[in-house]
Amino acid sequence: MSPRSYRMGQRQAEVDETRARIVAAARAQLADTGALSLDAVARRADVARATVYYQFGSKTGLLEAVCDALAAQGGMARLAEAFTPADPWAAVDRFVEVMGGFWAVDPLCTRRLRALAALDEEVGRVVADRDARRREGAAVLAARLPAAPADAARLLFVLTAFETYDGLARAADGDLLGAVPVIGRLVRAALGGTAG
Repeated sequence: MSPRSYRMGQRQAEVDETRARIVAAARAQLADTGALSLDAVARRADVARATVYYQFGSKTGLLEAVCDALAAQGGMARLAEAFTPADPWAAVDRFVEVMGGFWAVDPLCTRRLRALAALDEEVGRVVADRDARRREGAAVLAARLPAAPADAARLLFVLTAFETYDGLARAADGDLLGAVPVIGRLVRAALGGTAG
């Protein structure tokens, strides 16, 4: 390996580490304050504000990176598995399970992010774009269900929302993953399936 290749690899590792530190700072800032100030994130990450802009381009870019980090940690890559079972109810069950795992990654950060979306248009767009993807997935799965009600896609979308998992978890022991079986039963009852 040439010295230049080594330096380039080392530089990339430093860039990746800085990027990860900024995303972690943004998550912590959201969880602690319910707000997202690029100045505050830069201070928390111990970088210049210009570094945040260089890495992410804008507040929206940083928000996207935060959502991507939550998705990666929450196993959203496994969501594709929900669309492969031949049995449509097994597919729906998998969708409910994967969404539960995702929502359980950092409930406080997610709660604050979604609350901020109602107050900040930029945050609202990022959250709405992510929700639109879940809505599309719910529509695909609902269309496969035999004798499902006409509003099956909307019901599946609402029942797999963070707020549904969070509300059920808060009413019980606070464990979002513990809400998965309950939501699975709700989904089957609402969409015409039998208890799973």
